[in-house]
Parts: sequence; structure tokens; C-alpha cells
Amino acid sequence: MALEMSCAFNTSLESHQHAAVAEQLGYRRAWFYDSPALYADVWTQLCRAAERTERIGLGPGVMVPSLRHPMANAAGIATLVSLAGADRVAIAVGSGFTGRLTLGQRPLPWRQVSEYVRVLKALLRGEDAEWEGALIRMMHYPGFGPDRPIEVPFLFGVQGPKGIAAAKELADGVFTTGRPVAGFDWSALLTFGTVLDDGEDPGSARSVAAAGHAAGVLFHFALEFNLLDRLPNGTQWAAAYDEVPASERHLALHDGHMALVNERDRPFVTGETLAGAGVAMDRAGWRAKLTELEADGATEIAYQPAGPDVPRELEAFASVVRG
Repeated sequence: MALEMSCAFNTSLESHQHAAVAEQLGYRRAWFYDSPALYADVWTQLCRAAERTERIGLGPGVMVPSLRHPMANAAGIATLVSLAGADRVAIAVGSGFTGRLTLGQRPLPWRQVSEYVRVLKALLRGEDAEWEGALIRMMHYPGFGPDRPIEVPFLFGVQGPKGIAAAKELADGVFTTGRPVAGFDWSALLTFGTVLDDGEDPGSARSVAAAGHAAGVLFHFALEFNLLDRLPNGTQWAAAYDEVPASERHLALHDGHMALVNERDRPFVTGETLAGAGVAMDRAGWRAKLTELEADGATEIAYQPAGPDVPRELEAFASVVRG
């Protein structure tokens, strides 16, 4: 299998330690989620990971432009490069499916994402750029940031044609969820779930704790894109949120997002749901899935573990990829 094996973390206070575990297991890269309403600060944890590792690639996946001024992210990238080296850093940028929805906002238009990345890249090259009507520049003297230019690859977290077009213009690759986007030399695909032990029921307590968040994500995605009729019990799941005031519904919907199963989701997260979604499978099932994704154009799998034993999940998935 030619797929590169990477991992992704719903950035916790322990993610820097999990990145060290992933490095020992042979993972190529560790992506850290950037969603401050849910997770620990992405730049702090990436830098902590850089200090505890030697080889594994590091970067935000995906960084959301509206969360920070481009100078703040330029400084964050520069600091990470100073610790890990530019050859270990890659930056994935997106329009904000989670990072903005958790704040009650819709994803950014891709034209805004593209303009942000143009400015960010100019700053990293050591050039002047204009933002909010003012000239800005990285003015760091030695000892306050690495020398410019700083060259690191950028990936765009895309789904539809507008994002793909933006990626072809400005990015070195794509970072996607669900199905791969073909036509790019670097097509990283985020996946999540758990590798079942021999004979383990997909609905076991361990499986639900490790993969249940994946079912919640599917429900949330289907709600946002009017696809509930394609999921078993999708309409009934959505009805569980009807009692939540509209002004607070985004908070309830993303309770535990990508980390655990919240109480409203729990009745709908069954072994049948997890097996049907392809997120709780044995080793043979996972190998078949990875082979299919590679054939569809994925060049890198970014596996996101969850549950109380993240090292176990990382090791089990690595054993699948290694065969």
C-alpha cells in the first residue's frame, strides 16, 4: 500500500504526547484541529509536539482564517518552523466547517480564504502585504523569529468546486473528508473510527467510545447539507434537537464534536450505525477501505483516533496500514 500514514488530533491537552507516540509508530505527519471553542490552542500544542518529536511532520488541519489576523498565524507558523524546521511543517487551511459553525457562523466564502492565504504567504516570504487597509510586514529581528523567506506547503480543506479551484491556484494539495479529491499530487484524506478486536461487536462500549464521535459527525454534516434522508434515523436524530432554542442549537449540535458522543446523540449511535458508516471494522474491512480510497486518488490517510485510549487506537490503525 503506497498511502502515506498520517494522523490527526482533536487537539487536546495530551495531543503533543500522542504525536510522540505516533512518531514511534511510524506515522508520517500529525495534523492538529484548529477549533478553539472545542479544543486546546492549536499553536501551543503543535509547538509542544515539536519539542517532543524529531521526525514527524506537524501542522494545523485545518486552520480557519477568520479566527486570527494573518500576522498572528504568520507568527505561529514561524514559531513552529523555528522548533521543528520548515521541512516538517505543512499548513492546511479551510473555510471553517467546525471552526466557524461552533461560533454560530457559516463557512467563509473561498474568495476570502484565498485572499487570506495570499497575504499569509507574502508575509512568510518577507514581503509587505496589505490587510484591512494597512501595510503589514513581519518585522522580527533574529531571536524573535526565523529568517524569511519561510517556505512551507499549503493544503486546502475542500469539498466542492469552488474550493477545488482555489486549491489548484494557491495550494500544494488538498485535505478532505469523506471521499478523496483526485487530480492533486498531494491528496490527504481525514478518516476516523476504530479497528475492532477479533470478534468484537461494533456496538461494544469500547467501540462506541472510540468511534461514536464519527457517527455524530455524519449526522451533523447531513444536517448542514440537507442529507438527513440518506442516514438511518437521520430525521429522528434531528428531532432530538428541536427543543433547543435556535439561538443555542449550534452549541448543542457540536457538544463533544469529533471527541465523544453527547447525550442527545447517544441513542442513535449504535453498532449498526457504526458498522454501516464504515467506522467500526475489523482489520480486513479497514484494509479493503484503504485500498478503495487509494484507488480513488488519496495519497495520504490522516487517521483521527478518539476515546480513552488514543495510543491503542493509533497502534491498531498502524497495524492495518503496515499489514
